[in-house]
Amino acid sequence: MSDLVIDRPEPAMVPVLGGGVFPIRRVFCVGRNYAAHAREMGSDPDREPPFFFTKPADAVRASQQIPFPPATSSLHFEMEQVIALKSGGSMISSAAALDHVYGYAPGVDLTRRDLQDEAKSMRRPWDMSKGFDDSGPIGAIVPVSQCGHPKSGRISLDVNGRIRQNGNLADMIWPVPDIIAFLSNLVALKPGDLIFTGTPEGVGQVDRGDTITGSIEGVGSLTFQLV
Repeated sequence: MSDLVIDRPEPAMVPVLGGGVFPIRRVFCVGRNYAAHAREMGSDPDREPPFFFTKPADAVRASQQIPFPPATSSLHFEMEQVIALKSGGSMISSAAALDHVYGYAPGVDLTRRDLQDEAKSMRRPWDMSKGFDDSGPIGAIVPVSQCGHPKSGRISLDVNGRIRQNGNLADMIWPVPDIIAFLSNLVALKPGDLIFTGTPEGVGQVDRGDTITGSIEGVGSLTFQLV
């Protein structure tokens, strides 16, 4: 007999390349982790330690159709490599960080930029610009056994067949081991956690009806349409 007073919510999950699903526990995102993108957003990447924001687990969605969100006239794309953790802990060292990685996936951080800019100008939290429904489109997770731990490789995004972002994983200010280590000093990481690792330069606006394709060399790609 269950003590639940409402029906149990459906768990958030991501497909795994080759079969199976990865259950999502929490979703962390690194802000301004590519120098050129930090500069295009008006920040100095040489002075800033990593900072993090979150998305709800069920904001991450593997689908070929993503609803265009309400309450915005400036929806932006941000192509990112996503880390999927199989284990965790606190105060993980950079040297041991990769031992906790199950795999990697291509993902897009959709952002209601107008809401974010307004929140920033009023010095308010900008959760609703990043954590809205379906704000984390994602491709299949590729296990480390198949892709290794990519330290470099092209990361790109096109809209309706036109390249909009074209960077390299090697340009991350904080590479994957350092991201995991730094974050584990702020929270206890656990299996099922996802970490979006930041976006290269070239972010921009998309509209209803646009088709977005993002790719990471050695990891894979995702394609979705905003409907």
